[in-house]
Amino acid sequence: MPLNKLNFKSGITSDITPYSNEGGFVDCDKIRFRLGYPEKMGGWVKYTTDTFQGSARRLHNWIALDGSDFLGLGTELKYYIEEGQSFNDITPIRNTTSAGDVTFAATNGSATITVTDPAHGANENDFVTFSGAASLGGNITATALNAEYKITSLISSNTYTITATATANSSDTGNGGSSVVGAYQLNTGLNTTVGGTGWGAGQWSGTTSGALSTQLNEALDASETAVDVDDETGMNTANDVILVENELMLVSATTDDNTMTVTRGHSGTTAATHADNTLVRLAVGNTLTTDDFVGWGSAASITVPGAQIRLWSHDNFGEDLLLNPRDGGIFYWDRTGGLAARAVELSASNAYTGQRSVPQICKQIIVSDSDRHVIAFGCDGLGASLSATQGNGVQDPLLIRFSSQENPVDWFPTTTNTAGDIRLGGGSRFMQAIETKEQILVFTNKSLHSMRFIGPPFTFGIKELSKNITIMSPASAIAVDDSVYWMGVDTFYMYTGQTQQIPCSVKDKVFLDFNFEEKDKVHSGVNSEFSEIIWFYPSASSTEVDRYITYNYLENVWYFGTLGRQAWLDRGIRTLPVSTGDQYLYNHETGFDDDGSAMTAFVESAPMALGGAERLSFVNRIIPDVNFSGSTSINPTVDFTVKARTHSGSGFTQTDDSNTSQRTATTPVEVYTEKLDLRVRGRTFALRVESTALGTKFKLGSPQINIVPDGRR
Repeated sequence: MPLNKLNFKSGITSDITPYSNEGGFVDCDKIRFRLGYPEKMGGWVKYTTDTFQGSARRLHNWIALDGSDFLGLGTELKYYIEEGQSFNDITPIRNTTSAGDVTFAATNGSATITVTDPAHGANENDFVTFSGAASLGGNITATALNAEYKITSLISSNTYTITATATANSSDTGNGGSSVVGAYQLNTGLNTTVGGTGWGAGQWSGTTSGALSTQLNEALDASETAVDVDDETGMNTANDVILVENELMLVSATTDDNTMTVTRGHSGTTAATHADNTLVRLAVGNTLTTDDFVGWGSAASITVPGAQIRLWSHDNFGEDLLLNPRDGGIFYWDRTGGLAARAVELSASNAYTGQRSVPQICKQIIVSDSDRHVIAFGCDGLGASLSATQGNGVQDPLLIRFSSQENPVDWFPTTTNTAGDIRLGGGSRFMQAIETKEQILVFTNKSLHSMRFIGPPFTFGIKELSKNITIMSPASAIAVDDSVYWMGVDTFYMYTGQTQQIPCSVKDKVFLDFNFEEKDKVHSGVNSEFSEIIWFYPSASSTEVDRYITYNYLENVWYFGTLGRQAWLDRGIRTLPVSTGDQYLYNHETGFDDDGSAMTAFVESAPMALGGAERLSFVNRIIPDVNFSGSTSINPTVDFTVKARTHSGSGFTQTDDSNTSQRTATTPVEVYTEKLDLRVRGRTFALRVESTALGTKFKLGSPQINIVPDGRR
């Protein structure tokens, strides 16, 4: 019998049945298609062995006038500028105390230090740096105290704990002296979405990480109505609700300092005994901007400030950097201050001169490259007057404001500047803005708009382009030249002068295995060298990004795989694409391994009825067509596996031992045509080509297979 040449269709198709996709591929991982053929994608290595704290979900690269190569990256905990393989912490300082406001208390035999600072405003996991502290008398020295600390637990609005680098002894009886200063960094954000509050939403019983808390100061039986706590400040108002383990209590009055009269078993919970030092959390009526808790069975809130993950937007203003934590203020890092300087909030009255109505809150910022305006999306409105340094603090999710040209601090419109505002007319909330060569595309949850610089007197004009579209997350859209591509909530779109859906052959593979609770973690990237747009997303069983889907816009094909990357930046200023994951920065498209370890890559075809599906056939020879060019291994290898089925819909019944086509990367192509001898019987056959060896790159061409007719049974 003559050899059968296998000519496969380009790309992956998984949304139809395997038998209807004969001649195509149905599954892959770490594979891309180039010139119609599958090949192993490039590997990655750590850019530096240094790590940063948190999950970096945004990257921005720019060059200073002296040639310094800066990379900004924001996590839920901090904001860094990487330069020279070092991560420089420029996280803004939220508040600096007066000398003497902070005191310490140690416990013999423990590394836990209790810090007292009235109305500190901190959350658990926030960072604070102390200075001016004196030794507590023993192991807790001044050197140990005068350092940066992560707050380990909140006791009350006035106290919290840190973990020292030493264990206190009996001599550590001091309080740190009267000169202690605490510099509190910007409140940290969330790394996992809290979708709402109330029973069944968010954290257990609806508490959020910002809930005010204290501890019981005595054991409590099931009938007691007088509750003693360490500090009742902020939770002693009538009709406040407190949570002790799984019991809610309604506060009716305060009988004396730190003692509250309560009604036990509130809102259907059961009164129970509670041990001394049990955590007590405030539910409703606290001093925060919104309630941190609602009762069992209560309706969940749709949006809760602080319930979304921390996402940053950032853009350089010349050599300097503007940055914004989503639904937070606008901060400015001045290059002249060096990498040791921290970013400063623009709206702070003592930060810069000339501020007028600077937004206090917004969802994203962009510096318009062509006209040099700073633009804030989903922001608060103008201040009360021309003299106000800040906006009004009331966020409008559809409002767009822009500063005067070349002036990031002047946001109040006058006849002598170009500041102003526009309000979007479609959708209910802003999602993402992305700058292209000729315009800024602005997405709401239901519409797409074009924002263009038109000059005085209006400065910018806006036009609705599309209705009834969706966008998955605040980083779903990516610009490629003058086109923009994005992931919607159930499909993919592109804008090339008009909006259209992109036919996708693997759509079900993505959206039927998707964790929509963590959809804000979806981010897009472009790998321009290979004409690829990549969306990274969390699968249904994961709370973190662990999958990707790739659209090759030049060849119009799709493929997918497994990879945990939290941010991606295409090559440009830097010669290789850059990504983040596991608190590391990675260079991509370098080698063909996983940071020095072997990287598994495979592609698998749909079943093929090579000898006619009405009878059995016998496969006894394969002439592989594999190119190993580019491999770094002396002996690069791939495994050819033929999977046979005897009936449509049945499982694979016979599989040969893996056969290996092995040749060096420098060997001429014709040498790769050695045969593989095997014995597999079936009515249909699928081919899987897999690489698990170090330093191996492979490209699959058109293998040939020898088939001998066999019996019908």
